[in-house]
Amino acid sequence: MHEKIEDIVYGVVTVSDSRFNKLISGEIVEDKSGNFLKKELNAKYYVLIPDNRDMLKGVIDHLIDFTDVDCIVVTGGTGVSSRDNTPEILKEMFQKELNGFSVLFHNLSYKEVKYATILSRTTAGIYRGKVIYALPGSLNACKTALPIIKEETGHILKHIRE
Repeated sequence: MHEKIEDIVYGVVTVSDSRFNKLISGEIVEDKSGNFLKKELNAKYYVLIPDNRDMLKGVIDHLIDFTDVDCIVVTGGTGVSSRDNTPEILKEMFQKELNGFSVLFHNLSYKEVKYATILSRTTAGIYRGKVIYALPGSLNACKTALPIIKEETGHILKHIRE
């Protein structure tokens, strides 16, 4: 078994124009994926933002600068619509990309959704000593990725901190 860091502090960022627009208009927002990740990862931090380049970069930098977060899990913005830009933003930020995460996710996802997995542009990488994952916004995709995140984040963090 690989050595790994325990007691990981997680942050969850949901990226969704439609949910954010409801939130700022005072409506009750249901965020199944974000709430699932918060609960399953026992995330200390959570935020909901729109599909906005500057806001995503800003919230990630803010979490790193002002909290004790070790890992940030972003859900949403990984599809193929014109406003889905989470992977592009994160890939610009990553100091190292963890390509294996996408490969593993797609292998698991294929068993569930077959060829539709190609619509997901999930990614992961290291930025400023933190692990960042980008998942599709669907609850099922978050459930698919969760075991990878839970099993390997501590191992990745141990290597980062060596």
